[in-house]
Amino acid sequence: MENSNKPKIEDEKLEKAKKIAEELYKTIGEVYCPYFENNVIFNAKGLEHLKFSRRNQARIRADQYMRFRLLKLAPAIIRKSGTLQELKETKKFEVFKIGSRRESKIVDVTYYTFIAIIRGARMKVVVKQIENGPKFFWSLVPDWKILNKGNEKQKRILHSGDPEED
Repeated sequence: MENSNKPKIEDEKLEKAKKIAEELYKTIGEVYCPYFENNVIFNAKGLEHLKFSRRNQARIRADQYMRFRLLKLAPAIIRKSGTLQELKETKKFEVFKIGSRRESKIVDVTYYTFIAIIRGARMKVVVKQIENGPKFFWSLVPDWKILNKGNEKQKRILHSGDPEED
């Protein structure tokens, strides 16, 4: 259910942005990152994460729309990233396809975050690595802050600080 305080995104507008983002995403393939001295791949997992914050939980429409519109910035940020801004190492359940079935197992996961200021906006790109596998694009997040309006409860905008869900 969408938060009524957030702007509503029309179906046509969202579908158009989604289509453009999906077409762009398919053309990226991989991007060289100076920090890793290697390529970061743009696989189906990253595209799926732009649509869903976690398995079977779709992002709100305004969030999806924003990420689709900003996706074009991700390759440029990765290409120019020689300095790591954040690193998170954890263990978590990941789903693996084994033959025709899916299996979950707990594995080492590393999130690498690069930050750039583009057109006055601070943007984060998260790259994910599962165990010793390839590094892949995971997310693009405007680095927005927590809003506190007077005596109202604080409101988080777009990201939680958890790279798995952001």
